Amino acid sequence: MSADWGPVIVAVILFILLSPGLLFQLPARTRVIEFGNMYTSGIAILVHSIIFFVILTILVIAIGVHVHAG
Repeated sequence: MSADWGPVIVAVILFILLSPGLLFQLPARTRVIEFGNMYTSGIAILVHSIIFFVILTILVIAIGVHVHAG
């Protein structure tokens, strides 16, 4: 019996990449998108959460990313 680490790895990578303000922020304070501003807002957190959920669902359920260890 080996554990499936695919969803965990995908979720961690997406969490890092989609953290609002780290690489980009959608929507930003003054523009639609800003890169590397390290600020965030409530609506940006909501938008990034929806994007995270959609991409995670596509990668884990529809495509079926699997990483077996052990």
